[in-house]
Amino acid sequence: MILEMDTFRTYGDGCAIAYGLDLVGERWALLVVRELLLGPKRYTDLRGGLPNASPNVLSQRLGELERAGIVRRRKLPPPAGSRVYELTEWGRGLEEIVVSLGNWAERERAGLPSGVPIGADSVILALRSRFAPRADGLRAGYELRLGVDRFRIEIAGAEIEISRDADDRVDATVDTDPDTLASVLWGGQPLRTAQRSGKMKIEGDKKAVERFMRLFPIPTPTANPEAAGELK
Repeated sequence: MILEMDTFRTYGDGCAIAYGLDLVGERWALLVVRELLLGPKRYTDLRGGLPNASPNVLSQRLGELERAGIVRRRKLPPPAGSRVYELTEWGRGLEEIVVSLGNWAERERAGLPSGVPIGADSVILALRSRFAPRADGLRAGYELRLGVDRFRIEIAGAEIEISRDADDRVDATVDTDPDTLASVLWGGQPLRTAQRSGKMKIEGDKKAVERFMRLFPIPTPTANPEAAGELK
């Protein structure tokens, strides 16, 4: 994809890394990609996932990504008839980059923002990237309800499959919010504490849910004395 030079800012550097930053280096661009990695979304859904992006900036980023061939618009067939944004095949190639960036930043946990919300798509992408099957070979299906979002998760030994679906034919249903789920998975909050608080409700096989919560370890922290202020 060759862009007209007067339609976007460029580093003017022949390196492919620089060109990649020409395409997705603007503020909010990679987060738009993140929001579309799990499937198409309407503009209002993107606004909900990126509440701190102004409508003008979000529209501008979508236009730039569309012109670059990373995102496209299409109209859903009836009865929905909505217009949605989705990643092109080339755009989907950014998943490994986006997820790797998150895992890299996670290794310096002391610098991560605290007290700010995390989105449903962010939690699901973390589940997919951090999945570490155990020797007991869990095989179970789950419906994960995160506010208005519904996800079906199938675990079969060393394989995990996640889709944006709702299905009653599962072993367990977990109804919670993204922040509570992240706190149980990676913040040290006990599962029972989340249940007693009413912020997490579990239906079905509770033992399968307990096993599920142990399958997604956070990346091993990396010492970063500069970030921790340890250097004199």
